Amino acid sequence: MKSDFFTYQAQTSPHPLAMEISHANGSYIYDSNNKAYLDFVAGVSANSLGHNYPKVVNAIKNQLDKYMHVMVYGEYIQEPAVELAKLLAKHLPKSLETTYLTNSGTEAIEGALKLAKRFTGRSQIIAAKHAYHGNTMGSMSVMGYEERKQAFRPLLPDVHFIEFNNEVDINTITTKTAAVILETIQGGAGFIEPTNDYLQKVKAKCKAVGAVLILDEIQPGFGRTGKLFGFEHYNCVPDILVTGKGLGGGMPIGAFTASKDMMSNLTENPKLGHITTFGGHPVIAASALATVTEIIESNVMTEALEKEQLIRKKLKHPLIKEIRGKGLMLAAMTPSADITNEVILKCQDEGLILFWLLFEPKAIRITPPLTISNEEIIKGCDIILKVLDSIS
Repeated sequence: MKSDFFTYQAQTSPHPLAMEISHANGSYIYDSNNKAYLDFVAGVSANSLGHNYPKVVNAIKNQLDKYMHVMVYGEYIQEPAVELAKLLAKHLPKSLETTYLTNSGTEAIEGALKLAKRFTGRSQIIAAKHAYHGNTMGSMSVMGYEERKQAFRPLLPDVHFIEFNNEVDINTITTKTAAVILETIQGGAGFIEPTNDYLQKVKAKCKAVGAVLILDEIQPGFGRTGKLFGFEHYNCVPDILVTGKGLGGGMPIGAFTASKDMMSNLTENPKLGHITTFGGHPVIAASALATVTEIIESNVMTEALEKEQLIRKKLKHPLIKEIRGKGLMLAAMTPSADITNEVILKCQDEGLILFWLLFEPKAIRITPPLTISNEEIIKGCDIILKVLDSIS
């Protein structure tokens, strides 16, 4: 299988982890030798409720028995997609009432950028340095990391970059600006939170000049930070909200949400302003509906903040300089990229899955399922500390 993996499946890096998966359940992934690995990554924040969560699996199976794909997005009334969009509207501010469902987070970013340009009639996009919003051409255009995108230029024109949390840079936003796109918490940059009411100040500037604020909640959304949406911590409601990852319960999905008035700009002049074949797929929407319902109705959001404190309490070591982030979106910072690499690889040998962040090589990603138990957290932290002791 490993030989076939390297021969026939396209690779994204020269050295993938190449663990051969047998099955997964709860907070554990099992390899082909039936070795159990405690999952501190959750599919890069995607498996909100862990692996094979019964209510999500049952929702998928029930929908499979009814129908799968029947028509391109937006033509037929399909209950799972309608109920999902309705549930999101119920738990979002009134200005975020209409949702367009896509196949992935990066597609949702594409739709949000198009919507902002169409709504404002402007072309300029302002994004943040060290931002990551996806890897398609439009999303890559607002990636604030030249090394990763220079080989694919030319990209979208009229994109400008500001420094996250730099209030002076807010003056870059003008009447020429169609949209400012920011991650609520910067992910690839190292789980950087907004400070000093930064998001509120950006939103005020956008409102003053008629620009649209897009907040990317693909990572912090759906309970990971202890609230349903990360922006709730910072008292800033975006004009367009982008979600993905944790929304799907392990299935591929993305969404962008705005007001009914704004979203109507994709309906005509021109018609079919944004289209997709599989967006809103009934099986995936059923999975997402079950996932969001469980997150809302259970205690996982409250517990995420309690589990954050447990992790911070347990992970005290000379080689951990700080822990960034909120809830179960955390990054343990070591003194060097070499130490981080060694920790991640040695922990996998010890039966614990950790991972890297895109642009911050000293960060160890800690984003376990929201359903992880305190006992499992302690077990995982003990493995990290054991490995760190072996390095120091």
